[in-house]
Amino acid sequence: MSDNPFGFGLPPEEPEDGDDGKKKGGQGGNQGPANPFGFGGGSGGDNPLAAMFGSLNPNDLGAAFQQLGQMLSYEGGPVNWDMAKDIARQTVAQGTADGTKDSSVGPGDRAAVEEAVRLADLWLDGVTSLPSGSGAAVAWSRAEWVEATLPVWKDLVDPVAERVGAAMGDVLPEEMQAMAGPLLGMMRSMGGAMFGTQIGQAVGVLAGEVVGSTDIGLPLGPAGKAALLPVNIEVFGNGLGVPQDEVRLYLALREAAHQRLFAHVPWLRSHLFGAVEGYARGIKVDTAKLEDVVGQMDPTHPEQIQEALQQGMFQPEDTPEQKAALARLETALALVEGWVDAVVHAAAMPHLPSAERLRETLRRRRASGGPAEQTFATLIGLELRPRRLRDASRLWASLTDARGLDGRDALWAHPDMLPTAQDLDDPDGFVHREQLDFSELDKMLGEAAGGDGKPNLKKDSGKDEAGGKDDEGGKDDEAR
Repeated sequence: MSDNPFGFGLPPEEPEDGDDGKKKGGQGGNQGPANPFGFGGGSGGDNPLAAMFGSLNPNDLGAAFQQLGQMLSYEGGPVNWDMAKDIARQTVAQGTADGTKDSSVGPGDRAAVEEAVRLADLWLDGVTSLPSGSGAAVAWSRAEWVEATLPVWKDLVDPVAERVGAAMGDVLPEEMQAMAGPLLGMMRSMGGAMFGTQIGQAVGVLAGEVVGSTDIGLPLGPAGKAALLPVNIEVFGNGLGVPQDEVRLYLALREAAHQRLFAHVPWLRSHLFGAVEGYARGIKVDTAKLEDVVGQMDPTHPEQIQEALQQGMFQPEDTPEQKAALARLETALALVEGWVDAVVHAAAMPHLPSAERLRETLRRRRASGGPAEQTFATLIGLELRPRRLRDASRLWASLTDARGLDGRDALWAHPDMLPTAQDLDDPDGFVHREQLDFSELDKMLGEAAGGDGKPNLKKDSGKDEAGGKDDEGGKDDEAR
């Protein structure tokens, strides 16, 4: 994909012979390589503004101006989430590049998913001390995945969008801001629409690739629901030479393992989201680029805005704080994915002949810049690959050998007990190092709060994190 996470491409050119030109591969049909999130040149279906305005030929102008009026009348937050949902649903309805269409999940697929998750939880009981975190097993269509995950995307994207909204007002001189109320309102509406379009396009494409609710290492779905997408599982398994039942079971193991971790490590969700938000705070807006956009803003010619934004507006600041936030996030996601990889491998090997092949396929999928990296890059300007996944998986496996299941999983009791990026460089040193015991600290905190001395992991971990080595992450967690 483009190096510009929020860069827009140029609008499509109309073929000389209309729709026939598209079908025959004429001037308008030569689309070039597909952009996974549709921000480069290409057909109207791949272009985010074209998703709102159609092809902008005279016959579409009425509908275009009607949609423009709806866009400019938006008075909500920094992202037009109604527009995001509509565009995501439209993208899903178009199907994926391989011709696969979304479809409602039938009773047979629902029963197969429920049975796979039930069996996966049974196998995981023998390889981890964390109990099941799946109160229910659900089978989703792609459209259902969009509906279920949008609330979490809102938490991820809004911090970046708020920075952009503030910057759009700051590009005007102070003496003009008081007189520019209508213009500022239009700019906010346009900004909300731009973000809504991008997010809808990205989430819609991602819905055609994910196989569950935890593919990107974050809990995107409702708590306690292990979710799988049967249509995408079938596509994932095509060409692997592995029976579909084995593919479904292996992916159910991964989903159920993630659910255990997020259900029984109460500080983990806020720790991960706090790291994402900390990174987002360090993204700076290219105000010079934004000034150009504002100067060229013509609602009747949205392609001018698209062209002005082609080079992107968002750049991570090269500061120690920003580098620390990135390192925190990369390490946290690597530890989550490494733990899941290790326990799933241990659970699958005795039962699934193709376990090793499926493990390597998923590792390559993540390492080559799959859905997770593309979505992060598109939505929050963060290009992320789990570079330390194999290191983290080896470290968790070594901890299992050295300390057993209970000793390994006990490290999730507190964020300060987890391995750091330096520990991934020296796993043997970490495995054999004496770990800190937080039980006495938890007891003292409980007594100081007037309690009975029993530790409350969720409450205490937020306090400890705020006062530990990750000050900003802890404050973010308490704020939530």
